[in-house]
Amino acid sequence: MTYSRRFIVCGLAGLYLSGCQSGAATQSTSRPATGSAMRAAPNAAFDRWVEGAKARAKARGIGASTVDRAFRNVGYLPGVVERDRNQTEFVRSFEDYLAIAASDDRIAKGRSMLRRHASLLSQLEAKYGVEEEVIVAVWGLESRYGARRGDVPVISALSTLAFDGRRGRFFEGQLMAALKILERGDVTPDRMTGSWAGAMGHTQFIPTSYLAYAVDFRGDGRRDIWSDDPTDALASTAAYLSRSGWRTGQRWGDEITGRAPSGRGRVVTPAGANGPVFEVYHNYSVLGRYNNAQKYIIGVGHLSDRLKGRPALRGTFGPDGNGLTLQDRKALQRGLTRAGFDVGEADGVIGKKTLQAIEAFQHARGLPVTGTPSRSLLSLLG
Repeated sequence: MTYSRRFIVCGLAGLYLSGCQSGAATQSTSRPATGSAMRAAPNAAFDRWVEGAKARAKARGIGASTVDRAFRNVGYLPGVVERDRNQTEFVRSFEDYLAIAASDDRIAKGRSMLRRHASLLSQLEAKYGVEEEVIVAVWGLESRYGARRGDVPVISALSTLAFDGRRGRFFEGQLMAALKILERGDVTPDRMTGSWAGAMGHTQFIPTSYLAYAVDFRGDGRRDIWSDDPTDALASTAAYLSRSGWRTGQRWGDEITGRAPSGRGRVVTPAGANGPVFEVYHNYSVLGRYNNAQKYIIGVGHLSDRLKGRPALRGTFGPDGNGLTLQDRKALQRGLTRAGFDVGEADGVIGKKTLQAIEAFQHARGLPVTGTPSRSLLSLLG
């Protein structure tokens, strides 16, 4: 069985900008916890479970040498279990999600990637029929164009989750699929890294999706989605969408402003009556095969539009609970930056860095330290 990526991606500390929750628990997209947070810890019960898993893998026909190499340095990762059990702590609004997904920085980098990989993307579009902006938009949301692919050892992560048992059957299935990838020789155990939940490479394939859709576009005998060279990863994404039914030349959807729907699709209102309204078509559902969260689908679609040169959304969300619009929040962040307080990218999303910058500014000016964005603070920042 090929599982939907939604099954696993939905809780991946956002996987940088996951569709079900943005993962932007700080100012922008958050990368998987590594270092001490993902350090292996002794666990005798886990060690016993591993011995059983090795036997089950061999019984499934995976070679003993592959199994031994894969589990040689496996370890129990408490940080993985913690992330799996705390997936819904932070959920971005649809407005914030889109602000991050199609931020000025992400658009600029995406356009740079379109230029840098123009020849490859042209070949992929010709072969698979998926427009280059769509491929790059998926790449941008999944790993910030390869900058945040994850560096957690996949065999350890999947073994930990399978042992933990909350979704043990599913994760053991992913573990066995990962072992098959190693058996084929596409990657070595030390290079098989990814998110805390086992999603891998530039466009974050889970092992079963990799087995079903990954392609060797470079022709070197390996489907290498882990390489700094994104060729195989982008080709695999194009193949995934193509085989999911992508229709070349058709849009994913359109924002409806001041007109009635065309009747070609269905209407969705992700932010209710106080936000943009979209008419969505067949390719919207195809993007949903990659991740069926509404935020994610519209995020990819809208980012792909911006990469192609289409305008920003015209519909507005209105002011937030502090009386600030998205443009007000961007202006506040730019003002803090001018005053010497780091907020990261001025994307209008009030995250941890912005709140810390507000507190620091208030303290420096002798103001009550509330850490709260407001119109009066915006006025002070000019």
